[in-house]
Amino acid sequence: MDSDEREIFHFLKTWGNEYVGATEICRRASTKKRFHTTPDWAKPVLQRMAERGILDSDALGRYRIKPAPKKGHKGRWISPEIQKILKDSGVEVDSNSEEASPDEHYEQL
Repeated sequence: MDSDEREIFHFLKTWGNEYVGATEICRRASTKKRFHTTPDWAKPVLQRMAERGILDSDALGRYRIKPAPKKGHKGRWISPEIQKILKDSGVEVDSNSEEASPDEHYEQL
């Protein structure tokens, strides 16, 4: 990510799962001076980040950070006892103990 993408990413991280309008991001993600000189500075960056899969957008043109996918979790939870029985019988069971932190996930994109 370049510096503009980092500024936007860290700003949107403070909003959690809430969508934020593009104008609000342009206004508050960087300095006042930057907003007054080029009011739409973040819009191309937001589109680029959405194309790369870092951001989600809704029909109103608002953006949020796309939730990181959970690795190793295929929709079913296995109790530790069942996992041990399966492991003893030779069946491989994925564990989700090696999940990357959300920031590391977005750095890889």
